Amino acid sequence: MKKIFAYVFIGVVSSLATLIIYTQLTDQTKKKPTDIMTAQKKDDSIEQFIKNVNYTGHPADYSKLPDFKAIVKKTKNTVVHVRNTRYVQQYQPYYFGYRPGPVYKQEGTGSGVIISPDGFIVTNNHVIKDASEIEVTLDNNKTYKAKLIGTDVNNDIAILKIEADNLPFMIFGDSDKVELGEWVLAIGNPYNLGTTVTAGIVSAKGRDLKGNNKIENFIQTDAVVNPGNSGGALVDENGQLIGINTMIFSMNGSYIGYSFAIPSNIVKKIINDILEFGSIKKGVLGIKAVELNDELAKKLGTETSKGVYVYEIEKDSGADKSDMEIGDIIIKIDDVDISGMSDLLGYLKTKRPGDKIEIVVLRNGHKKIFDVVLSQNNAAYIKSMGLSVKNIDRKTLKQYGVNHGVFIDRVNNNLLYQNGIRAGYLITKINDVEIHNVDDLTDILTTLNRKQYTMEVVSPNGRVEKYIFR
Repeated sequence: MKKIFAYVFIGVVSSLATLIIYTQLTDQTKKKPTDIMTAQKKDDSIEQFIKNVNYTGHPADYSKLPDFKAIVKKTKNTVVHVRNTRYVQQYQPYYFGYRPGPVYKQEGTGSGVIISPDGFIVTNNHVIKDASEIEVTLDNNKTYKAKLIGTDVNNDIAILKIEADNLPFMIFGDSDKVELGEWVLAIGNPYNLGTTVTAGIVSAKGRDLKGNNKIENFIQTDAVVNPGNSGGALVDENGQLIGINTMIFSMNGSYIGYSFAIPSNIVKKIINDILEFGSIKKGVLGIKAVELNDELAKKLGTETSKGVYVYEIEKDSGADKSDMEIGDIIIKIDDVDISGMSDLLGYLKTKRPGDKIEIVVLRNGHKKIFDVVLSQNNAAYIKSMGLSVKNIDRKTLKQYGVNHGVFIDRVNNNLLYQNGIRAGYLITKINDVEIHNVDDLTDILTTLNRKQYTMEVVSPNGRVEKYIFR
């Protein structure tokens, strides 16, 4: 009996102990939310809470962003859609040769920028290449037939003209003054869908991409540019043209983060040359040089690892007639810093023969400043063709009955010689592209990506002949 009472007593005590512990735990649980709410009431703003965790940053000031709406309103009507139509003749096997087959119509599209109120438009050469017809559609959906005024194959620029007046047009900016991190807009009119605008920043300048038809001075941006936007405008915060969008770097043909534009200063010079002279005038410094790097700097014993090292000066060139010496390191031209070859070549593309430039060099660790008058390439040896060529004057051209061409000075190609081409002939066209000077000839030969091309020549008695090179 005593054992039974003992068991009952133990059970009652255990139950009481359990009840007391449960009650205490319940009270603590109920108090926790109350404590948290009390703490939140003390710090009644998120801003105060952020300060209490030692946040030391600064909130974004969106008022300092450029007014994209105002920029687009100012520029969108100056960007057009460009459509080219090409008719391709197919040839079909016929006995031991070929006979003409059906004609197919091919179309390509891109964008362009109006640069004058009377209808001059700049776009990419690859947008209108081999076109039989070119049409331009404005932002207001009006469509015009366009005439091709001129092209620079080497820099991928073409100039079109439509018959219209009082058009809105883009104002050129100074691409040399563009800085990294600057806001830019890429404006295009792809596939005739209307104006397309994307925003980004300038990611890099002076980009030299392999296989880019010798454009050594791209502006790189992260603004989205896709096929169809080629030939469109790259615009700065002032709504001014600082580049023509030309290409993207991609493995799949679509934008993946990098796009490239031809600087506006180069574009402007090309336009002026074509409109004034019909061809591109190149200002030549007259040096052979190499881009400086850390390894070369150590060998030369110089502290700078940026610039262009001059190792040869061409006789009778602008550099030869100036105070420049072999061993000079070019670090600045006019107001443009020269870090490498892309900076040097890109800036020279904005200059003509006869232009005077101010050059800053390092010589034995000391700065030297002097002027150089740029010269012109008047002669060249075309190794791939075995020809020496030179420029000739308009009077001589008239004697041949033509208004363009370069003079063949010497022939070292047996095949050409056997076919009757001698010194005294003129080369007037390559693949139907007019040749005005030796720079035109060398430029187009370096951009040919086909194994076969045609060359038109004129004999001293005025006979036009065509040759096919394979």
